Amino acid sequence: MKKKELSLDKDGKFDISFVLNAKELKVKISGDETLLELIRRLGYKGTKKGCDTGDCGSCTVIVNKKATLSCIIPAFLVDGCEVTTIEGIGSISNPHPIQEAFVEAGAVQCGYCVPGMIMSTKALLDENGSPSDEEIKHALDGNLCRCTGYVKQIEAVNIASKKIKK
Repeated sequence: MKKKELSLDKDGKFDISFVLNAKELKVKISGDETLLELIRRLGYKGTKKGCDTGDCGSCTVIVNKKATLSCIIPAFLVDGCEVTTIEGIGSISNPHPIQEAFVEAGAVQCGYCVPGMIMSTKALLDENGSPSDEEIKHALDGNLCRCTGYVKQIEAVNIASKKIKK
């Protein structure tokens, strides 16, 4: 999609167009709305609201193939972009290999950080199908988990890498 200059309508809203989970959308947003607020307003509740300061990673989504903290990015910046949330990569009946790997490795405990961890993992594996443990640690560095010591998440990423290669 081509970037265009945004202008306010008579109600003080912006019209933006973007792709969300492979669906083209046109929506009205306020200038101070974050991407997280927009995603949740559109009904996608898998992206979690945690700190609202970009520190915990629970709101991670993929914007144009990059892991992005949706709580600190203004929604208008995704005009013309492709956004993927946790709902866009798998479902309960048809989980993504990364989701399967997190379950197999026991990397899911309370579940609050898991959508962000999975989205960070997807961005990593889309860029590098065989990351080292150090690269995995770096990719997951912005995702806080209060339940684990991150060992199981690193194991899950390694399992996912092998699953995706098959």
